[in-house]
Amino acid sequence: MKVYFTEEWVDGLMIGVQIKSVVFTKRTKYQHLAIYDTVELGRMLTLDNVIQTTEKYEYLYHESIAHVPLFSHENPEDVLIIGGGDGGTLREVMRHPEVKQAVMVDIDGDVVEASKKYLPLWNTGFSDPRATVLIEDGLKFVAETDRKFDVVIVDSTDPEGPGLALFTPEFYRSIAAILKPGGIMCAQTESPLAMTDIVREIFSRIAKVFPVAKLYTAPVPSYPGSLWSFTCASFGPDPEVPLRKPDDSWKLKHYSPEIHRSMFVLSPKIKRDIGIPYQ
Repeated sequence: MKVYFTEEWVDGLMIGVQIKSVVFTKRTKYQHLAIYDTVELGRMLTLDNVIQTTEKYEYLYHESIAHVPLFSHENPEDVLIIGGGDGGTLREVMRHPEVKQAVMVDIDGDVVEASKKYLPLWNTGFSDPRATVLIEDGLKFVAETDRKFDVVIVDSTDPEGPGLALFTPEFYRSIAAILKPGGIMCAQTESPLAMTDIVREIFSRIAKVFPVAKLYTAPVPSYPGSLWSFTCASFGPDPEVPLRKPDDSWKLKHYSPEIHRSMFVLSPKIKRDIGIPYQ
């Protein structure tokens, strides 16, 4: 008998993933955590029955959210990751030799511990001596820290439950306050095809805080709409322009300087839907 994990993407549309086995499950303080082995997507992590990352496609998301802001910065020595408990974004950040210290702040320690144990392809960044992992509220950390960062990456869950606070104007203003001169922030901002109204609102909030705010996309077939958006913002640097390039030894699967530039090319419809002037 075939057993499927199902997730309702939007009303009337859902994804079904055939499960081989349940690797781990736990009701944490904040959400229901589950890790599965699947037939087509490899190992898969879900939170509250929403797919967060899969072995087959995780590189598309993690390389996109990490390398675009990092390669748009001249010298990203200090990096802050809010969320990202699965470890994939931290893994990509730690590829950069310029990074002297990366701080990852995730509210749910159970997600971090499960990722360390059960997601070997994701978790290599945790052991890097330059990495510091803090289990606390990212909203509170950003509002109260006296540290400054070159790059802030918001690798959050969807804007509901524990992730809702990470999409507010107050949060974006707090990020702006902890960026060094020339700093860049980057956040995952949902699907422009399946969640157009949400993306438009999130982008508008970021654009009201930062003079430079640009949306880019990457294909992630395990997410609603199969096209995912990210927003990079700064008080100066243009995130469309990569200033450095990855070393060939990194063996990246998706990111390249050419891909970097192409991710900012948006269709006329997406620009109209999100409220981005057509140029």
